[in-house]
Amino acid sequence: MQYKDTVFVTGFPGFIAKRLIERLAGPETQFFLLVQAAFHEKALNDVHEIAAAAGLSQKQFTIIPGDITLQNLGMSDADVLVVEAETTDVYHLAAIYDLGVEKELAYRVNVKGTKNVNELVKRISNLRRYNYISTCYVAGKRDDVIYENELEHDKGFRNYYEETKYYAEIEVEKLKDGFPVTIFRPSVVCGDSKTGETAKYDGIYYVIKFLLRFPEVFRLVNVGNDDVRLNLAPVDFVVDGMIALAKDERAVGKTVALADPDPMTTKDICDAIAKAVTNKKSVITPPPRVVESFLKSPISPAITGLPHTGVPYFFIPQTYDTSVSKELLDAHGITCPSFDEYVGTLVRFVEEHPKV
Repeated sequence: MQYKDTVFVTGFPGFIAKRLIERLAGPETQFFLLVQAAFHEKALNDVHEIAAAAGLSQKQFTIIPGDITLQNLGMSDADVLVVEAETTDVYHLAAIYDLGVEKELAYRVNVKGTKNVNELVKRISNLRRYNYISTCYVAGKRDDVIYENELEHDKGFRNYYEETKYYAEIEVEKLKDGFPVTIFRPSVVCGDSKTGETAKYDGIYYVIKFLLRFPEVFRLVNVGNDDVRLNLAPVDFVVDGMIALAKDERAVGKTVALADPDPMTTKDICDAIAKAVTNKKSVITPPPRVVESFLKSPISPAITGLPHTGVPYFFIPQTYDTSVSKELLDAHGITCPSFDEYVGTLVRFVEEHPKV
């Protein structure tokens, strides 16, 4: 059968990649899914689930064994030829997202892996779009307004995750002159705004899980402040934005921040969570320096559940400009909901699913 779209995806069966494929699945689309050996069984199960839900044949989903850190992504020669000849759209999501990742591993996966994907992209004969998923945190230690058309800076980074995603985005940026590239920069991605579904409890979930341990006691103290805004984006908004703009010619050559244009302060976020958990707001808000000092102390992780690597993200005075994103997404009727609109949904999901 001749398919209208042939989509090559790295990072499957990751949470965002799975949701992306669920949305893209249709009778005229086939998928080439690059999967590491360790995730092969899960990938098979997810493909079966997606195909059944969409009423499609599993033949439309080809799982290709591979690894982005290897030449030709570790694919066989036969698979390489087919991918290069038939692929129309590429979504590169595979990366190490761990804030505590070691330098060598981060560079191997995030930078070298992206270079390898880029080399494949250059050889795809019928390429319509190369969609690269970056992060707002390529801004590193910048403490000002981050515009979507800005990338290179000398402010440094908090960890090797930020640093290597930065250098990976630089590599993709180089392709914009000769290839149809769109770069997406999500902010802190959390669960689905409608169902609360998520695959991992990190980021803002540290606060949710903390408050759920002893709600009436822990909600009394607000660990946020009025100086810093934490940019949160639900996964459904992120996926909706990627899908819409991957087919929008206006997005070719653009870098798009998939972020909340009006993020809440960390104090208001903590109050919103406390209210969702206990129907009451906090009572005391200690000075930010006191909170930060405690969260960085040796005893904090055992009490709060927040690892030291995550602490800086509650004290980053960065603002992500979303002018390009807004202009492009407005035409599709897609907007990022405010955290206070769906925090209750996230909390209920955590209560019903203590472990994911």
